[in-house]
Amino acid sequence: MADMPTDFWSGWIITITIVSLSGLVWLIFSIYFSKKVAEEFKSPVWDETLTEGNNPAPMWWFWMILTALVTTVIYLILYPGLGSFSGALKWSQGGRLDQNLVRYSYQHADTRKNITNTSIVELQQDAKLMGSAKRIFVQNCAACHGPNGQGQAMTFPNLRDNDWQWGGTEEDIEQTLRHGRNAVMVSWQAVLGDEGVSQVADYVKTLASNDAANTAGNTKGMQLFQQFCVACHGNTGEGNPLLGAPRLSDDIWLYGNSDEQLHHSISIGRNGIMPAFDKKLDDAQIRMLVAWLTKD
Repeated sequence: MADMPTDFWSGWIITITIVSLSGLVWLIFSIYFSKKVAEEFKSPVWDETLTEGNNPAPMWWFWMILTALVTTVIYLILYPGLGSFSGALKWSQGGRLDQNLVRYSYQHADTRKNITNTSIVELQQDAKLMGSAKRIFVQNCAACHGPNGQGQAMTFPNLRDNDWQWGGTEEDIEQTLRHGRNAVMVSWQAVLGDEGVSQVADYVKTLASNDAANTAGNTKGMQLFQQFCVACHGNTGEGNPLLGAPRLSDDIWLYGNSDEQLHHSISIGRNGIMPAFDKKLDDAQIRMLVAWLTKD
């Protein structure tokens, strides 16, 4: 309630709240303390004793409503509720969260420091820490990479194999987690044309199958690959982690290896974005993730 876009809305909320409370106070006191209206006619009687009247509700109801009104006023004085007024105690959910984070950081500072200073191998041997790392992964990474890191939707890579587009060392994976990655496969349709795209796609499939005879037989595809693709993917399709160019000489495909999918990758191109997590995860969490991702 303390973050109002304009003073108008803050004042409007304050006015509505005060008028509503005042109206309720007037209603209650008018029922209990106003002079009774004289009956102008004699009430009929039902079931021997049941008659019409002008009697207020029982007094316990009055005290209950009055207590609720007093409690409401005290709450609005102490806590946010009246427009942009933050309350006498200056309490807020954000402030409470900040306090809890400070207390949590203080209580676990030594543990987190030990994690950052412990080798990856030792972290992997701690089942409790690996369980915590799995929960960190599920909370932050599973939406894209799946709950077990096996990738999904032919868009997000499998993190449980040994094929790493940007390098699989501890340092490479930490760099990926901290700062993110932005992979770009450019469109070659204008350069290669439909026939050239098909020839390169066929050649890439022979690289993945390690079929030397078919690879050597696709002369035109090989020439086009050597002319346009080796700068990123290497002479034999071994890839280049420095550029984020994936290996083409294995049978692991992020976007699929069907003719249609390969044609799409070559002719239209691909874009892959891995967001940075250095502002969301601390050093200990990132190191735990590295250990979990590289654990056999």
